[in-house]
Amino acid sequence: MGDIESYKPVIVMVVMQFTYGAVSITTRASLLEGMNPRVFVFYRQAIATLIVAPIAYFSRSKTTRCCIGWKSFWLIFIAGLIGITISQMIFLEGLYLASSSAGSAIFNLVPAITFVAASIIGYEPINIRSLRTMAKIFGTIVCVTSAAAMALIKGPKLLNANLPSSNSLLLNSTEFDNLWLLGCLCIFGSSCCWSFWLIIQVQVTKSYPDHLSLSAWMCFITTVQSGTIILFTDPHLEAWKVTSYFQMGSLLYAATAGSGISIFAQSWIVQKRGPVFSAMFNPLNTVIVTIFASIFLREQIYVGSVVGAVGIVIGLYVVLWGKAKDLEEMKEQQEKKMMISQKDQTDVVRIMVDEANMEEPLLPKQTNKL
Repeated sequence: MGDIESYKPVIVMVVMQFTYGAVSITTRASLLEGMNPRVFVFYRQAIATLIVAPIAYFSRSKTTRCCIGWKSFWLIFIAGLIGITISQMIFLEGLYLASSSAGSAIFNLVPAITFVAASIIGYEPINIRSLRTMAKIFGTIVCVTSAAAMALIKGPKLLNANLPSSNSLLLNSTEFDNLWLLGCLCIFGSSCCWSFWLIIQVQVTKSYPDHLSLSAWMCFITTVQSGTIILFTDPHLEAWKVTSYFQMGSLLYAATAGSGISIFAQSWIVQKRGPVFSAMFNPLNTVIVTIFASIFLREQIYVGSVVGAVGIVIGLYVVLWGKAKDLEEMKEQQEKKMMISQKDQTDVVRIMVDEANMEEPLLPKQTNKL
């Protein structure tokens, strides 16, 4: 039973990568059909709110009751603004300008960025003389270098495709030759925002430990945030239209699986294993998206993209090796503490037994016989 419990976070993260892959492919297909990326974020979060909020409300009697305070509210507000609203909007811009496979590959930088940020804050231990720390630093450098090579050195394009010019805020003001680079930069910025979300989740879950209710609040707040942004970027009513059943289906799927269930699962994973563990399964998403996007979306595949993606995965698993060694050391330290604690308890019991024996006479009292 203990082994099953230890594998639960791994199983959840694998399932989530398949979910993210499906969300990425269906979302880009909707964007290519003409869906506005910022409106997509708003509808996605709004639908997620309508789905998650009733579940959270009616299940409150079965979970720990939490009252949201000002500290929890502002933590959720900031985490939602940077990690979901801004992150999703600029990610969809990058997804639209580049490709699904490029988006999933560059998003593999999340563990490296999370490691750097968590090290600065103090969540990750750093020992320059340690081999595992050197491995994490080296893996981070390889990831960043491969992502830069992927964005700057595309190589030959296998397929040519023209993007419609009505959906992206960046497309009309940028030369077509620079769209790939601009899309990669947007995805990189989204990765930084998501890393921030993973790190701040440590404080959010401490302040508000009810994961289901937290998901509902996060979805609702990000719905208001994204709607406010759209009022300034797309004031015309045409931008709010959903023009096909496929767009509606992709919205429902992204809202249910990509937002509602995802936020709940990620919050649970961060609390169980930490932010770096949560970010280390992204290479699986790259493989899933690359295979299915080339089949269903006929996406362009560049030589530089393949080389860069392989480099990112290699660097990521070097970081993963270092993190695994950290976990082994933590387990060993916990086992040592448990052994010391058990030894101390045994010594205390022995002392109590000895004291009790000292109080009793060595020979029983002789009774006078009449």
